[in-house]
Amino acid sequence: MALIWGLTWLPMKVASEATPPIFLASVRFLLAAICFYLLGRAQGLRFRADPLSRIIGASLLITTGCYSFLFWGVARAPTGLSAIVNLALLPIFLVLAGALHGQERITMRRTGAIGLGILGLVLLFSGRTGVSQNSTMAALGLAAVVVATASYAWGSVISRPLTLTMSPLVLAFWQSLIGGIALVPISLAIEGYDPAHLRALTDGRVVLGLSVLVLGGSLIAFSIYLSLVRDWGAFRAGLYSFVSPIIAVGVGVVYAGEPFGIPEAVGMAVMLAATALSLTEPRKVQIQA
Repeated sequence: MALIWGLTWLPMKVASEATPPIFLASVRFLLAAICFYLLGRAQGLRFRADPLSRIIGASLLITTGCYSFLFWGVARAPTGLSAIVNLALLPIFLVLAGALHGQERITMRRTGAIGLGILGLVLLFSGRTGVSQNSTMAALGLAAVVVATASYAWGSVISRPLTLTMSPLVLAFWQSLIGGIALVPISLAIEGYDPAHLRALTDGRVVLGLSVLVLGGSLIAFSIYLSLVRDWGAFRAGLYSFVSPIIAVGVGVVYAGEPFGIPEAVGMAVMLAATALSLTEPRKVQIQA
């Protein structure tokens, strides 16, 4: 899961050069919903939506709220700094939301792992902060990234009881469908309507990006994520935020010639240590709706 999501960053960035990002996200999730449905039907799964209110709430949080705020924020804030804010806050919000819902425990080990992970992220993206952008717009952009991260964390936590009553693939279908549909009016409001957006879907960059995002990022990785949320809890599943950036930076170094030095190497090691520290914690699982 962490490998796939680390590899999707570059194709998503390249595809966003040809078509608006929120529009791209809506198309991605609607295509993913079709794929989830076909795969589920082939397995004989039932696509019941019960309880509907929780499914809608989780979908709007984990898909619509997250991606609309995230893309809007990243477009206005430095990319590297946005990545630090998003990835550093994700495990914090996950453990806090999980604790509020009786699913997670706030322990010294987890606190230490989060601290190490944040230190590693700062080192990893130390040369990629892009702090020269307009300070006011950058602040608004980072605030939007914070909201997006909180939305994703909350959606992940309230999704866990759903994974116990339905297949993760069925839940992924509903979250992709509902979230993707809800992204359409947001895209129209923010990015406007332009027939060129639809024509851009045939652009080679967009075709490649959507292929990677739908087949890899959604069909495989998101299904794995929901399964891990069910079996591990949202906090442990969300530890990909300390692993996938290592993959993404590695891809950037190899294919885009991005800088790589001692701070990045140390940051990677620290982030892996933070992940290992948390994953080796003895589990006491308690699940509440």
